[in-house]
Amino acid sequence: MRTNVSLWAPLLLLAGAAAYDDRGAFNPDVRQETIGQTICVPGYTKAVRPSLNFTHGVKQMLLKRAGRDRARAFEYELDHIIPLGLGGHPRKLENLELQLRAGGSGAKRKDRIEVKLQCMVCSGQVLLADAQREILTDWQTAYHRYALAECSVERAMDDQSPSRPLKVSLGTR
Repeated sequence: MRTNVSLWAPLLLLAGAAAYDDRGAFNPDVRQETIGQTICVPGYTKAVRPSLNFTHGVKQMLLKRAGRDRARAFEYELDHIIPLGLGGHPRKLENLELQLRAGGSGAKRKDRIEVKLQCMVCSGQVLLADAQREILTDWQTAYHRYALAECSVERAMDDQSPSRPLKVSLGTR
């Protein structure tokens, strides 16, 4: 009997996403059907970002667990594995890790692809689940795939609805 891959592939993706949901990396309020009220609203990530007291405490705990010198904490960023702008859970430890700030695999570079993928999700160029999967499994490959992509999300000047995203334009670099 011949198996149709196009029937099984979506089921495998859903199963994989469910496994990550169990880990707590995802914010249950952010789904494809809610992006217009969550991640695509200007100021969303700022509104859900944990306090500095929380993030500082988690960073210190992770440095200690990893056996890193806490005096060198400035070299690391507390990173959301699934970024807030892509529906990552703001406070779950399963979604937080230490990441070096500098270098080719550093936080500054990852931040750029996070912003690009958020723009692409909000413009309808990429599905939320696809962006989450790509950032989770291999954000550096996603960086190479999307870094030069054009992205523009615009809110009509006469539409002041908070559920519509503000203009964001990301061009080639």
